[in-house]
Amino acid sequence: MKNDKGAFWPLRLAVVLIMTLGMPQMSIAADRITDRSFTTRSEVIAPHGMAATAQPLATQIALDILKMGGSAVDAAIAANAALGLMEPVACGIGGDLFAIVWDAGEQELVGLNGSGRSPGALTLEELKSKGLETIPPLGPLPVSVPGTVDAWFELHARYGRLPMSDVLAPAIRYAREGFPVSEVIAYYWQRNAQILKDFPGFAEVYMPGGKAPGKGDMFRNPRLADTYERLGKEGRDVFYKGDFARAISDYMQANGGYLSYEDLAGHRSEWITPVSTNYRGYDVWELPPNGQGIAALQILNVLEGYDIAAMGFGSADYIHTFVEAKKLAFEDRARFYADMDFADVPVQGLISKSYAAKRRALINPDRAARSYPAGDPVLEQGDTTYLTVADAEGNMVSLIQSNYRGMGSGMTPGGLGFVLQDRGELFSLQEGHPNVYEPGKRPFHTIIPAFVTKDGKPWMSFGVMGGAMQPQGHAQIIVNMVDFGMNLQEAGDAPRIRHDGSSEPTGARRLPGSPAPTLGPMDNGGVVYLESGFPLEAINELEHRGHQLGMDSGGYGGYQAIMRDHGQGVYYGASESRKDGHAAGY
Repeated sequence: MKNDKGAFWPLRLAVVLIMTLGMPQMSIAADRITDRSFTTRSEVIAPHGMAATAQPLATQIALDILKMGGSAVDAAIAANAALGLMEPVACGIGGDLFAIVWDAGEQELVGLNGSGRSPGALTLEELKSKGLETIPPLGPLPVSVPGTVDAWFELHARYGRLPMSDVLAPAIRYAREGFPVSEVIAYYWQRNAQILKDFPGFAEVYMPGGKAPGKGDMFRNPRLADTYERLGKEGRDVFYKGDFARAISDYMQANGGYLSYEDLAGHRSEWITPVSTNYRGYDVWELPPNGQGIAALQILNVLEGYDIAAMGFGSADYIHTFVEAKKLAFEDRARFYADMDFADVPVQGLISKSYAAKRRALINPDRAARSYPAGDPVLEQGDTTYLTVADAEGNMVSLIQSNYRGMGSGMTPGGLGFVLQDRGELFSLQEGHPNVYEPGKRPFHTIIPAFVTKDGKPWMSFGVMGGAMQPQGHAQIIVNMVDFGMNLQEAGDAPRIRHDGSSEPTGARRLPGSPAPTLGPMDNGGVVYLESGFPLEAINELEHRGHQLGMDSGGYGGYQAIMRDHGQGVYYGASESRKDGHAAGY
């Protein structure tokens, strides 16, 4: 049925039927009628504040915090804490966090890198002595320091208004009293549980009665409630230097791990400056590596040299050009992106317009490339959750947080109520590679928040979660709005393009319920996956140009966004129709 390249074209007739039938022919968007058949709902518009998260209850918690007088950061932390409880298939305090904040008082963007480092006691030699060619996705070896809690407290110390105990109170209440598991989360929870059920401590927390909860089942996590409660009362040090650090260290040592008390005690987040490119008058902002955000900027720089609007959404010309631009960016992503404390990453060269022009010249408009070389910008010199919150003062937060693969490594420290991440899987074991494993190093990261300003003012806070789909999704959202004139909700609802197969940093494989990079060298140009809604003539033309096409009903990411209308003084909100997402304002 599915060949070893991932293509399903013996089933083309079924694909065509899926792509052309069963969708509404007209929808209402804001105050106009559009014939865009993919639109699922109108945008949310509100004057005082807005929140968009992957779970409706988390969105309501964010709004409640805003109404109590909390800042956008307070509300974002509260929502993230709730999502760690309600959406453990994507996030939790065993994982890492990145954020971009628009500070309305200072009229500036600031970034926070809340990613943790590798264990100091684990070396490359030790990993190779185990006969490994890649770091395994599960168990103790891929576990790195969880950075989320420190990131919360860093953000809160700078931008918070309410006490942390008040910020965490709604999540604590739901953890004790229970909440009904929503549909998409239940689906991934059950798939993850089958893989992780035998890891120490996992089933006791996440499989009450011996099974994962289903849609609508009430789930409680009193262990996590206790953890949150102590964080609210005692602060971040109880996690990194107190009882929690000792519990995590003891658990890891007892189960073949290397993460230690010293690793946790030495952890700190880093305030960083976002980087940007201008795309047709809009400044698009991402965080520099160790994340992959600049790949979105590289894609946009290549696309800017084409008349994308004239090509038309869904056309073969547009899809072909987008895929080739993605291939170029991801070759550089594989070659250069790493922890900048350990590697000299030529960020400004990679995102420069002159470099993009040279890379763009490699694209053949009539033929898909089998492979591209990584560039030499030095010579130029010149499953995850995303949420966003905005408050009445104009502060906006773009925040992304993740365990990496769904529910993480499976390692679940006793009594604490959360799983530790497996982000260390993304290290390379190739000596000399910028992302090669080293003790105390931050791994390459897939999770990326994004922000857009126009004329120096905040315009949009957004993200598209989902492994290697994220920079592809970021670029498509911008193109949808800037080139194709879509509104905030339409830009997220529009069918997406996903290309898999470009060279990437390490050797991971995707697990059920956890879209993540399919890493390794390009194989015959990779595979193009198209979501339902693209026309048959475009599909035929893409195949004619040499693209290998596959069918996949998932893996296209999860989108949330907030846009600021300065003229009217209101916010627009949009949420992901592919997940349990919800945007709401007041």
